[in-house]
Amino acid sequence: MRVLFEIFGQTLSTLWAHKLRSFLTMFGIAWGGGSLLLLVGLGEGFRSGNKKQFDSLGENVMFIWGGRAPAVEGSFTGMRQYYLSYKDYRDIVSQCPDVKAAAPVISRNDLRAVSDFFQSSGQVMGVPAYFNQIRYVPIRDGRWLNDLDDGQRRHVIVLGDEARRILFPGRPSVGSTILLNGTRFQVIGTLEPIGHGDNNTLNLRMFVPFSTMQQDFPPTVDVKDSISFVNYQPHARNLHDLAKEEVHKVIARNHGFDYRSPDAFDEWDTIRTVDNVGKIFDAMNAFLGSVGLVTLSLGAIGIINIMLVAVADRTREIGLRKAVGATNGSIMFQFFVERAFLTLLSGGIGMGFAAALMAGLSTLPSPPGFDPPKLVPATAALAIAALAIAGVAAGLYPARRAAMLEPVEALRRE
Repeated sequence: MRVLFEIFGQTLSTLWAHKLRSFLTMFGIAWGGGSLLLLVGLGEGFRSGNKKQFDSLGENVMFIWGGRAPAVEGSFTGMRQYYLSYKDYRDIVSQCPDVKAAAPVISRNDLRAVSDFFQSSGQVMGVPAYFNQIRYVPIRDGRWLNDLDDGQRRHVIVLGDEARRILFPGRPSVGSTILLNGTRFQVIGTLEPIGHGDNNTLNLRMFVPFSTMQQDFPPTVDVKDSISFVNYQPHARNLHDLAKEEVHKVIARNHGFDYRSPDAFDEWDTIRTVDNVGKIFDAMNAFLGSVGLVTLSLGAIGIINIMLVAVADRTREIGLRKAVGATNGSIMFQFFVERAFLTLLSGGIGMGFAAALMAGLSTLPSPPGFDPPKLVPATAALAIAALAIAGVAAGLYPARRAAMLEPVEALRRE
């Protein structure tokens, strides 16, 4: 143990004797280790922010709207418009075994909402009471729609956060009434802000019972029992393709076209989108991580070069020590410990600085779709392993070269 403390003491004195060289060496390793953590942390922040945007829709949500089908089977030139109906929704629920839940939606953007204070023209959506089990609609005040609201066609409404601010600025909204195109509705609940920012289309939405919307404000198309779109979820995430195919078959049969027509469906599979975006972020993390590792390896090469210069500068010292009885192993161990200590110390400083910078950025507002960079434990472990390997690689060869010097030859050199 005493010998080990002596070696560390000699290492510190040697580093202090060559302050500038030691600083530049440490800076290269610190920059590499910190860059590795920061670059991967930025990628993880982008991934997290993107995931939050999809979470604001709901878990494993899939959309399907009306579309354009071939006017004649097999034709790709003549297309006809078709609209979804309430029958399509019922058939999806009863005939698609891989669909866990589905909700019909009637959406109108041309309804004017008027309170005692202001007016708004946000999107009004007629939805069933269980819509909140499929889509993300966090209640702030009051309550969400229930089965009695839908069954009795009650004139009740739930306001999005921005709609509440516009219609009832600084005033209580729950229990108050508004007019939708002249029809009076009672506000029974308001929602928390959804997504990034205050003034966006998600927060301007207003929700009424589906049956009420169907009776008072049906879609403007001249189709019986038409709906705007259907939201549905598969039983499991990995079944989304099977669920989608089952829904395609139902709609194609009901509207008289081949379900294999690729352009006949207007839909959005958020599960596939999330998976594709995840692959992009995985590739980005791999790229950023490789850039950090390359930077770290360049720092290790710098340590090797500087260490070789140090061996040349201390040739007479090495010869003198070997002449008084120092073994090859002790010489090699001292140089190895010196470089390993320098590598790990500077890498730890770089990683600490990167972690502090990411913690500081987390206190600042983030742009839409992005979160502050996050310290990834797996990347920190990779950085520590890379630093250890860099320390071994940077110290082993110069240390072996120093240990192999013959005492007589070393003492002869100036």
